[in-house]
Amino acid sequence: QVQLVESGGDLVQPGGSLRLSCAASGFTFSAYPMNWYRQAPGKEREFVASMSRSGGPNYADSVKGRFTISRDNAIDTLYLQMNRLKPEDTAVYYCNTFIVVRNFWGQGTQVTVSQ
Repeated sequence: QVQLVESGGDLVQPGGSLRLSCAASGFTFSAYPMNWYRQAPGKEREFVASMSRSGGPNYADSVKGRFTISRDNAIDTLYLQMNRLKPEDTAVYYCNTFIVVRNFWGQGTQVTVSQ
């Protein structure tokens, strides 16, 4: 079965950095684009970043220049390097993939940016 497990969320001070990981299993990871989404308190889930099979990235304007998405197909893992974090980055971060006609989501990992 398709499974996505996020990790790496933590409490971090503004301006700090954090790296999230998403361990994928149950499908051919290298064959599919992968995405990061986030959901802040009281807000809708929003797109953060995507990574094509070949490594081409795409970012939301709110994180462009601060976040970097990457993938390691050898170990079926997706990453999100987050730098210069802001309080408004506080959210549950989810990794995602779309296979055939279905979206698959991990359980999410909490990122809190605060003093």
